[in-house]
Amino acid sequence: MSLKDQINKEKLPKHVAIIMDGNGRWAKQKGMLRAIGHENGTKSVRQTVEASAEIGIKNLTLYAFSTENWNRPKLEVQTLMKLLVKSLKKEIKTLQDNSIKLCAIGCLSDLPKKAHQELLDVIEKTKDNKNMTLTLALSYGSREEIVNVIKELSVKVKNNIISAESIDESIINKHLYTQNLPDVDLLIRTSGEQRISNFLLWQIAYAELYFTDILWPDFRKEDLYEALINYQNRERRFGKTSEQLT
Repeated sequence: MSLKDQINKEKLPKHVAIIMDGNGRWAKQKGMLRAIGHENGTKSVRQTVEASAEIGIKNLTLYAFSTENWNRPKLEVQTLMKLLVKSLKKEIKTLQDNSIKLCAIGCLSDLPKKAHQELLDVIEKTKDNKNMTLTLALSYGSREEIVNVIKELSVKVKNNIISAESIDESIINKHLYTQNLPDVDLLIRTSGEQRISNFLLWQIAYAELYFTDILWPDFRKEDLYEALINYQNRERRFGKTSEQLT
């Protein structure tokens, strides 16, 4: 039985998030420039997106560029932004063919004008697609997101729009970048690192974490299937005991 056939489509995670790590190390191991690693990483993105849509995942979020990534060498940042524009132009057909809606979270206004506009264009063109929502986290930092929520709610309390007593998890959820997405069920990180790296800290409260040593440019659909099978073999308790679940 193939890995794909082992997946129970009735028990798929509603939301999968991936920290795509290891492009630089992949390139270094092969004696190549980091830019080549990033470019090869886009092939893994395509395979993962297509496989997710085909298997029935409804929400996929990819950590594409963090707020901390702006501190990388200027040339590498410029290369990443050019690659973003190139990928968006190239993959619009894939998104449309698979009825995938593109969204983005983060401080998008920080993106270079050309990259920002290309992103908005693809978001607009795919807004009515229904099969899956693909969200790119760009210039994203979870702590910054939470700080912004606190500021926004503080202003609303100050102006008597809401009361402090009325603030609960649902109110906070409605002010997050991910307000239209369910909480993350499965978080995958490649490259052997076992960190969250300031990614969706609020949204992964009850997520299952899956770490693999595979570097992102080598991540293929079979690796996604393995992660999904691992997820389905776990017992999700949400604070309850095993006895309470039976």
